[in-house]
Amino acid sequence: MKKLFLLIVLIAIVACQETVKESVDVMVPETQDQTSEFTIVIHGGAGTIKKENMTPELEKQYSDKLTEAVKAGHDILKNGGDAMDAVEASIRIMEDSPLFNSGKGAVFTHDGINSLDASFMDGKTLNAGAVAGITTVKNPISLARKVMTDSEHVLLSGSGGDAFAKALQDPNIEIVPNCYFYTENRYQSLQRVLKREAEKDAQNHEKVAQLELEDPFIKDSKYGTVGCVALDKNGNIAAGTSTGGMTNKKYGRIGDSPIIGSGTYANNATCGVSSTGHGEYFIRAQVAYDISALMEYKGMTLEQATDVVIQKKLIDLGGTGGIVALDHLGNVSMEFNTAGMYRATMNDQDELVVGMYKE
Repeated sequence: MKKLFLLIVLIAIVACQETVKESVDVMVPETQDQTSEFTIVIHGGAGTIKKENMTPELEKQYSDKLTEAVKAGHDILKNGGDAMDAVEASIRIMEDSPLFNSGKGAVFTHDGINSLDASFMDGKTLNAGAVAGITTVKNPISLARKVMTDSEHVLLSGSGGDAFAKALQDPNIEIVPNCYFYTENRYQSLQRVLKREAEKDAQNHEKVAQLELEDPFIKDSKYGTVGCVALDKNGNIAAGTSTGGMTNKKYGRIGDSPIIGSGTYANNATCGVSSTGHGEYFIRAQVAYDISALMEYKGMTLEQATDVVIQKKLIDLGGTGGIVALDHLGNVSMEFNTAGMYRATMNDQDELVVGMYKE
């Protein structure tokens, strides 16, 4: 009897394990075709981007820089290069431009400095690297990649991240004084917020909140992240995100951009995602990973998953922003619930799409 009882228990355990295994198997839609051998998609932030608020000169500047950035990564992919190299190359161009809230164009913290965040992920290995609150690295995306490849860690922060950068002694990791990141418009935005804070009293407690609604540089600073996702000819996906955070951020605030699963995610089996938006909500919703999970466990297409997460789940939480994403078949999604999002994509047919407004 004892042997029979043990046999029954063993059979039950095996059956249970098989049930669990089946429940987590990847669900793939019945009809899926490769749409592009290699693809790249980028964003330069989402927010109240409206044509009526944009001068022709500024619109051209954004269009030219987005085109330059996406073509840099596309050229690498077209020549058989790696998705990770393409992502890094495209994001570095946007980090070097004062048009975006990352690198050179980063916003100021409450203490009047520029504090930078970035993350990087390899969809083949699921390895990832990130930095948060660094102040002396010209291109944070390159440092995030180095955390992934040259350390046993995923996320380094503050002075530790800066120290790691110096210790690398890598010519690709350029060390700069914090004043390098200074731009006048970002600095003046901080001054306006600080002035309102100083004026705030019991009868006027909403002044700062109102200023954030009125001032476009302040209002959209929380959305001004840059990011990129690429699929190479070998079927590998990589994703990266870089930001200067929010104007007047205090107490070492960190948003979603350096958080794997929130600001960045990549998995060859599903998709790659880079986020831009109000970071606290993207962290709570685990936006980037949630899109991948809906594809993996519910069998959704990329389009279905990004629509559900950005237009339903994120909005229900009160969050605003957007993502760029692509799947392992070359399908692209540029989904956002704001008035606009700077974005661009190119495929293996050299087809270029650049967008800014909700079209």
